[in-house]
Amino acid sequence: MNKKKITIFIFIWFNVLVAFGPIASQDKSPNIIYILADDLGYGDVKAFNPNGKIPTPNMDAMAANGIKFTDAHTSSAVCSPTRYGILTGRYNWRSSLKSFVLSGYSKSLIKQERTTVPEMLKTQGYATAYIGKWHLGWDWAIEDKDANLEHNKLNANPKVDFSVPVKNGPSTHGFDYSFGFCGSLDMAPYVYIENDMPTMVPTKTTISVDEKGIWRKGLTSDDFVHANVLQDLTDKAVDYIEKNAKKTSPFFLYFPLPAPHTPILPTTEFLGKSNTNMYGDFVMQVDDVVRQIRETLKSQGISENTLLVFTSDNGCSPKADFKELEKVDHDPSYVYRGTKADIFEGGHRVPFIVEWPSKGLKNSSTDKVICTTDFFATCAELTGYQIPDTEAEDSYSMLSLIKGDNDEDIREYTVHHSIDGSFAIRQGDWKLSVCSGSGGWSYPRPQDVEKEKLDLPDMQLYNLKDDIGETKNLIAANPKKAKELKKALKKIILDGRSTSGKNQENDGMEGWKQIEMIVN
Repeated sequence: MNKKKITIFIFIWFNVLVAFGPIASQDKSPNIIYILADDLGYGDVKAFNPNGKIPTPNMDAMAANGIKFTDAHTSSAVCSPTRYGILTGRYNWRSSLKSFVLSGYSKSLIKQERTTVPEMLKTQGYATAYIGKWHLGWDWAIEDKDANLEHNKLNANPKVDFSVPVKNGPSTHGFDYSFGFCGSLDMAPYVYIENDMPTMVPTKTTISVDEKGIWRKGLTSDDFVHANVLQDLTDKAVDYIEKNAKKTSPFFLYFPLPAPHTPILPTTEFLGKSNTNMYGDFVMQVDDVVRQIRETLKSQGISENTLLVFTSDNGCSPKADFKELEKVDHDPSYVYRGTKADIFEGGHRVPFIVEWPSKGLKNSSTDKVICTTDFFATCAELTGYQIPDTEAEDSYSMLSLIKGDNDEDIREYTVHHSIDGSFAIRQGDWKLSVCSGSGGWSYPRPQDVEKEKLDLPDMQLYNLKDDIGETKNLIAANPKKAKELKKALKKIILDGRSTSGKNQENDGMEGWKQIEMIVN
């Protein structure tokens, strides 16, 4: 080939690259970041509660540049179960955990054969990372074996060999990089794990008995300072984004925060800033985390094609001090009844924002019902992954709502779950709760019903369009509707799935007391 032909070839090839390069760039799968706040209430975000007294300018800016979901629900009203649903696309109560949460020493809740969002995304060319609060259990090298340790002993302090890697943790479940801690920030051990290895062997024991800044007694590493954890994790997340921004493959960052859950420990910069209480200050610090992530995406030039999700793992905890906040006219649950742990809306209806500047809606809102389990199917549709029958059994794609392709309902039924394992099912405006009280921490709690011998119906039926505060139980007036919903709930439970496909098995069917009234 002579020089003239080579020059012509190069000229033509250069023009092809110029013409099609931007299209290829735009068609590249987006980076995905999932920020999960801990115990943040629906009413704590100004974009969702205009009457809220806690300034949240960065969450509000995210909503203004994206879409907010005003009828979004966590699959559970508490921590561990919701996280299971997010990463697996499967209702948490199908796992072995039928109520309550895991401890800091619990074994892994996710079975090794269960496909997770990061595992799925890796097949689609993604780099994957988890940074933050895990609370799904992993297998420590426990030297004193306790058969009762597996789930609920929050004060457990077994003897552990911290010089060896943990097993069945984030790396087992699809994360290329991981950095975080096992339980909540108030559950021992207080030890960072990076890529399965403890960053330090803990040599001291700490405890805090402050009402808001409480954490349980437990082993603590020298590099683990409770008041610094939120910013330490944010620094790690920012560093990860910066290191991966220019790489050819997209990345998925799962970033579950430990705040504003207890211990409520706003740093000096935020103390008194909200003019509410310490919880409000801590919410503002969470809002600042959103600022840091969004600014990093912009400075790295990748904000346009990054799908950024922000939500909470359940409603606000009573530890925020609702009575104290009431004095400044702030309600973390907004107009909804109940708090974290409850079957009532305040337990599981959460703020949910998606920002995707290049392809998502902007300054938009939808009242279509979604669930945190829907993240798996959304990522699958986004990347062209075909979900087999054995995966994401309760996940419906939100992509059409995010992009504005249509505004139709994506799910007919949504199942809710409280801390004591009580069920509720939602269809349109109707909600049937299969318990007589809150199923959680609000009055009437299960122990209140028993102790005070309260004469309450076994089930509660509400029309949320007419009664968003769940004050009028219509069970006696609408027995037919209640029967229909109970039948639908029974089918969803026994089929092992709520999406279409081959029926699947639930874990732990034997002795499952909470479903007896539903399936019998």
